Amino acid sequence: MAETISSFWGPVTSPEWCEKNYVYSSYIAEFFNTVSNIPCLILAFVGLVNALRQRFEKRFSVLHISNMILAIGSMLYHATLQRVQQQGDETPMVWEMLLYIYILYSPDWHYRSTMPTFLFLYGAAFAVAHAIIRFGAGFKVHYAILCLICIPRMYKYYIHTNDVHAKRLAKLYLTTISLGTVFWLFDCLYCRNISSWYFNPQGHALWHLFMGFNSYFANTFLMFCRAQQLEWNPSVVHFLGLFPYVKIQKPKSQ
Repeated sequence: MAETISSFWGPVTSPEWCEKNYVYSSYIAEFFNTVSNIPCLILAFVGLVNALRQRFEKRFSVLHISNMILAIGSMLYHATLQRVQQQGDETPMVWEMLLYIYILYSPDWHYRSTMPTFLFLYGAAFAVAHAIIRFGAGFKVHYAILCLICIPRMYKYYIHTNDVHAKRLAKLYLTTISLGTVFWLFDCLYCRNISSWYFNPQGHALWHLFMGFNSYFANTFLMFCRAQQLEWNPSVVHFLGLFPYVKIQKPKSQ
């Protein structure tokens, strides 16, 4: 990519995306790909506050924190385009998916200690391997497989949920991940054509934006389903009539 401003971070050592580098600042390589992570950070913080305020299980606080870490890692990666920061973006992506797998499948897992132990060791082994080996396309395939593992259980939760507003969260989850994937593929496959356009639609930045909302909708839906399993009488309410979150009423004994 052509540069119009000198680079603060030095030569690029990681893959670049379809955005010109250092156009707006010498401190930010890919401006739109960096700032597009801010909504994810804000939404994850909102989810964390709700989880803590209503005393949801700690797994959901950890999940929201992992979303925040992922957003920060992505911002650092796109701001610097350095290999170390790339690892700081991609490794948390895998850890986050392992956490989703745990939350989705653990309620029906009979041997409770085996799943978190296996997932922890798997995540640690991946982090070490990723620090040594450049996976390239292999990372994308690996991440896609982890996402696909989550889909059957998400579908099971969907068909066993009767609440209309909760089902809408699941539909928003599916819509945002589908749109985000379309923009991500468009940015990857047609970058040469896009580079010659007067206006760059910033497909990768839109991927970040949609995935930020996707994570929030997924987390909120899972919080509802888990509260339902625990008989906490959950309901999906909307702040200012628009922004959904889960409200629970725990039995007095809890």
